[in-house]
Amino acid sequence: MTRAAMPPADDLLARALAEDFGVVPEVFLGGGVSDVLARDVTTAALVGPDVRYAGRLVCREAGVVCGIGYAARVWELLAAASGRRAPSVIALAEDGEHVTPGTAVARVEGSAAVVLGGERTALNVIMVLSGIATEAARWQKAAGSCVTVLDTRKTLPGLRTLSKWAVKIGGATPHRAGLWDMLLIKDNHLRLAGGVPAAVQAAHGANPGMIVAVEADTVSHAIEAARAGADIVILDNLDDPALTAAVAAVRHESSLTGKRVFTEASGGVTLGRFAQVVATGVDRVSTSALALARPLDLGLDEDPQGGV
Repeated sequence: MTRAAMPPADDLLARALAEDFGVVPEVFLGGGVSDVLARDVTTAALVGPDVRYAGRLVCREAGVVCGIGYAARVWELLAAASGRRAPSVIALAEDGEHVTPGTAVARVEGSAAVVLGGERTALNVIMVLSGIATEAARWQKAAGSCVTVLDTRKTLPGLRTLSKWAVKIGGATPHRAGLWDMLLIKDNHLRLAGGVPAAVQAAHGANPGMIVAVEADTVSHAIEAARAGADIVILDNLDDPALTAAVAAVRHESSLTGKRVFTEASGGVTLGRFAQVVATGVDRVSTSALALARPLDLGLDEDPQGGV
């Protein structure tokens, strides 16, 4: 089970709550006490202000749970904005834990208005992150220990930081966080920079010590990138024979120069094809399937133990 510190996410959670309550996010970011709970018109009409509720967050399917702390934080922000005491949230599973259908991963107890008002937002967060962690675990298990599985920047807008955290919780590896922490030279860059050697030289010259990766869509491009001094050659949308040849060619170039150049398969890689890709000897595989995974199905059920 992989452990990683939860990134701050109050701004994101506040925006998510704001969508449900039809208010500005600042309401949930220290904007003072408001009557925001009245905007949950269903609960306000049917449930008295002093009614309490105890429930459990339950997985409807097998997967890797991720994001219990963010679900709790949703209720904390809503409670603070409405002047209520935050519900008690007790984790019954750990982030990164594999669970079976019917497993309760957390227990929540407190004001019914707060719990029900934040229910959908809390569930959305944990469902999305658990889906990503589940997919990451599935891919890394298929890869074994010889290949590193990475995500990509193809994330839902605004969710990249949490998405990459969930990838890590699932046991896979986050790729670059953005445009600032690694140079990744793509086809458009190559055309504008005057070719592979010029692009790689300029990239290393402008950012000494920073990793330089080059996308290559043919074996000859892969050889050119390795010779030019790329740290990583990303083999984009190559079929299995071409991928095998490119990996061997890059390794040969590495043996001549003494510089280790990593190979990465990207584009068109599926779990159905994964064994063949791993067999090519590639070092890394990157896929958007992790960040764009289907959410894991969870629900909030009334706690049969009661307690209210």
